[in-house]
Amino acid sequence: MARGFRNIRRYPSVGHEEEKESFWVSYTDLMSGLVIIFALVLMIAMFTMQDSFEKSQKTIEEKNKVIEDIVGVKAKLIDQLVKEFDNSNLQLQVDPNTGAIRFSGGVFFASDSTEITPQGRKYLEEFIPKYVDILMSKEFKNEVSQIIVEGHTDKQGTYLYNLNLSQGRALSVVQEVYSPDFPKFKYQKELSSIITANGRSYSVPIKGKNGQIDPNKSRRVEFKFRLKDDQVIEKINEMVKANER
Repeated sequence: MARGFRNIRRYPSVGHEEEKESFWVSYTDLMSGLVIIFALVLMIAMFTMQDSFEKSQKTIEEKNKVIEDIVGVKAKLIDQLVKEFDNSNLQLQVDPNTGAIRFSGGVFFASDSTEITPQGRKYLEEFIPKYVDILMSKEFKNEVSQIIVEGHTDKQGTYLYNLNLSQGRALSVVQEVYSPDFPKFKYQKELSSIITANGRSYSVPIKGKNGQIDPNKSRRVEFKFRLKDDQVIEKINEMVKANER
């Protein structure tokens, strides 16, 4: 009886061992499956990061190319303006960084006046055809969006008085160019669609070497141009925003 009893107890022990073995096999399978899933998720994440990085690099390269194109066109245009007016007898300066052309104070107008002087008229007759011929040439015509005539004053008087004075002077220059007795020049008709007149009052004064405002230099007329870069800048901003998403 004792031996039989012991045999009866032995069999359940074998079943228990089998259950433990089955449990560990299932647990191992589960962990193996989780490892595979984790590996797949990691691989997907890595591919996604690589794809995002490549897109980011492409966006940066596109943005840099656009900027290089703008800078390249502007540099060529400024270079031509500098060469054209470098040895000119006109009392002007060409900004080598922006291409803005500045006429010395008193060239076009007497103090507190918006009426162009005879000397100013003579300067315009010589300057405008050459200036417009460069900006409206085949090389730059499709790149230039605006030509701005800017009037500036010294700090005598109120801001609004000088704003009105500077605006009047800028407008007088454009009116003179389109007056019936002004000599005809190439691209005169095309110029009318992009030229504008702005007054800046005394908001952008010119300072001398001593750091003090130079009234004579501050009273001036400037000719500036803008390239068709507004749309380009907007495109760059869109690319940057898309890259941040």
